Amino acid sequence: MDYVFSQYQESADYLRSRLNGFTPDIVMVLGSGLGFLGDKVEDPTVIPYGDIPHFKVSTAPGHKGQLVCGTLSGKKVAVMQGRMHHYEGYSYQDVSYAVRVLRLLGCTKLILTNAAGCVRKEWDVGDIMLITDHIKFFMESPLRGENLSEFGPRFPDMSHVYTPRLQDAARESAKELGLTLREGVYCYFPGPQFETPAEVRAARVLGGDACGMSTAPEAIAAAHAGMEILGFSMLTNMCAGILDQPLSGEEVNETAEARKGPFSELVLKTLEKM
Repeated sequence: MDYVFSQYQESADYLRSRLNGFTPDIVMVLGSGLGFLGDKVEDPTVIPYGDIPHFKVSTAPGHKGQLVCGTLSGKKVAVMQGRMHHYEGYSYQDVSYAVRVLRLLGCTKLILTNAAGCVRKEWDVGDIMLITDHIKFFMESPLRGENLSEFGPRFPDMSHVYTPRLQDAARESAKELGLTLREGVYCYFPGPQFETPAEVRAARVLGGDACGMSTAPEAIAAAHAGMEILGFSMLTNMCAGILDQPLSGEEVNETAEARKGPFSELVLKTLEKM
């Protein structure tokens, strides 16, 4: 469905009524196996997605499906423990709906995280990649339909979707922590099936460094609304055709669990600098 501006306002108004004057500045979207960061929020207000007017609910494994608002690393945050995906049957407007609502609530920055497959043969499972750009050939735009000028222009610029100064903050944080931070292009595939070896080869030729089933829709909606954006991929598996073994969702969550320490340290350290 195509949403009208009044629906976004209704959702934002509901959140204001629950937050009692608290206004977050930063949205954090936590991907598969990465929701643990939401449990670190101080003085949290927890709001299930199903309680928020017009919100969809998360059905993907490992996604709690709730908004946690409070303080993290000294910053006022709204943490999405789980996101919506197109493969769950949702439109791209559904998938990006929450980002627009939180922009109306007052958020000016967005941290996107995901679990992704690694395209680069010389990298390792468990590496963390800073997203410098994305490729989204395989999705229609979440901005399709009537433009809502209250958020942004009909034809938004996408030259710097991922904000350079926030990338610099991530690089500095990784250096301070002694962590290796990969950098690369996130290639969006709709899922829920993993990519085929041929699709992975195509992504590599096109300049992709990681493949995943999320992130690009939210990034486009946020860029349209003038938000600053930072993206991290946890490389939880090598993409199909690189290793002679099948892929599974369990492997994704197991790797995210095993590497949650360094990932958490990096995100929290970077958050301090935002």
